[in-house]
Amino acid sequence: MPGLFEADDLGMYVVKFRGAGQGLKVLVAEVLVGELARRLDIRVPRLVTIDVRREIARYEADEEVQDLLTASIGSNLGVDFLPGSFGYDGSTPATAAEADAVIWLDAYTANVDRTWSNPNLLVWHGHVWTIDHGAALWFHHMWPTRGADAARFADQPFDASKHVLADLSADLPGTHARLSGQITESLVREIVDLVPEEWLEPAPGFEGPDDVREAYVTHLLMRLDHAPAWLPTNLGGAR
Repeated sequence: MPGLFEADDLGMYVVKFRGAGQGLKVLVAEVLVGELARRLDIRVPRLVTIDVRREIARYEADEEVQDLLTASIGSNLGVDFLPGSFGYDGSTPATAAEADAVIWLDAYTANVDRTWSNPNLLVWHGHVWTIDHGAALWFHHMWPTRGADAARFADQPFDASKHVLADLSADLPGTHARLSGQITESLVREIVDLVPEEWLEPAPGFEGPDDVREAYVTHLLMRLDHAPAWLPTNLGGAR
């Protein structure tokens, strides 16, 4: 249940709450994948942190919403609201280059939530924008057991056969060569450092937030090193 907030910078943001059932790790995935997309020139709305104050929850009339707001006091994720945008339905299709870039991003981060059932794409001013990356990076939901095995994540193939943009793919291997070359250790660390410390949940084996950050860096870099093991093949329009 996201909410639409006007913030003190007078901007309008779709807020994803820390107190929602999916938990803080979803917000972490949103930041990591969204900011990675931005640096790869894939359109994604601006991300900010939104401070939800206790007074907002106190005066909310709906009890269910009040409970959510009360559980979300503190920093939450704000996604820039794109007024007049509409959900992707193929009537304004992505270009082949855009499709390949989004498919590559989803394959790299293991984001399975971009199908025709739930495209998680918007069209705004004639361009396709990516949203909702909380389902990516499945490994952190399994910490400290199987999810701590970076090699398992690094080698897992990505099935893009049901991806909403699969039929538009034209040159995924070429896109991999172009995009993977832009990702460096310093870039990954820069993006991981953007996650608010209070969103990094402790787990056995992690002595503090720095250990959690390092685990994200390790997983993302190892997956990059293990390409093209996880790169999708035989897409609808691939040749």
